[in-house]
Formats: sequence, structure tokens, C-alpha cells
Amino acid sequence: QVQLVESGGGSAQAGGSLRLSCAASDRTFSNYFMAWFRQAAGKEREFVAAISWTGAGTDYADSVKGRFTISNDNAKKTMYLQMNSLKPEDTAVYYCAATFLRGTRIEKYYNFWGQGTQVTVSS
Repeated sequence: QVQLVESGGGSAQAGGSLRLSCAASDRTFSNYFMAWFRQAAGKEREFVAAISWTGAGTDYADSVKGRFTISNDNAKKTMYLQMNSLKPEDTAVYYCAATFLRGTRIEKYYNFWGQGTQVTVSS
């Protein structure tokens, strides 16, 4: 069973940048498809971005396309989310997640979740 630990959240001004990291514990991590989700206060959790562990395929929500970049480092078993041109509406708790089902944005198919990290963007 994989354990996921996020880090890198914090506060930023609108237009600024933050980078989130998600470290995985499982040595067989290359079998997983990875994603970032976020949940703003009072809203449902939503898909942000996803990546195959080989890095060959990525997927982004329209709301972050062109501003956020998902990537991974196989040697470090770590996934990243580089967030640029941040907007106040990006404020949320960000979660990393893993699934065996490749190419999905659907939350219920993600079996493993991190604890979440808060991102706050002020105007």
C-alpha cells in the first residue's frame, strides 16, 4: 500500500508561484497513475492535474491549463505541481492521489490519498 505525503503549500500573492510536492513510499510506484485534486472551503473536491508515472501523459483541468505544470521524478518517487500565475480562486487544500486506473479524473477511482496541503492566494 502506497503512502503519499504532500508538502510545499503556503501563501502567495495573486500572480505568484508555489510548488507542491508529493512523496510516495511504495517501491512499485511505477504501476500507479497520479493526480492532484483540490478542495476549496464549502465546495466539492475537484480534479486539477494528472500524470502517468512514466511522465508520458499529462492531463489538466481547464481552470489550470497553461498555469500549472505536473511532473515527477522517478528516482525520488516524487510528484510535483508547479503553480504559476496564481489566482485567489486557486485557494484550496490540495491533495495528491494514486490509482491503478490510468487516465481517470474521477475521484472515486483513486485508492490512495495524501493528507492535503493548504494553498492560500491573496489578491
